Amino acid sequence: MNPPVTVHHLSQDGGRRVSVRSSADTHILGIAYSDHDVIEFLRRAGMEDLDLLLDDPAWVRWAGGRPHEWAAA
Repeated sequence: MNPPVTVHHLSQDGGRRVSVRSSADTHILGIAYSDHDVIEFLRRAGMEDLDLLLDDPAWVRWAGGRPHEWAAA
């Protein structure tokens, strides 16, 4: 099963799109520039225990780059 949250590849400005999948659809939560941004997006979406979720592959998929990578190379 795919995790419900995806942090997508880095854009040229260093941000990463964050999306969450529900049973009916996928919703883009915003563009994150740090782990703090991801946590805030997920908090607003109603998720809890967010500090633990970012490193849990059952919940978050870091696509197209390493986890917690924010600055464009």
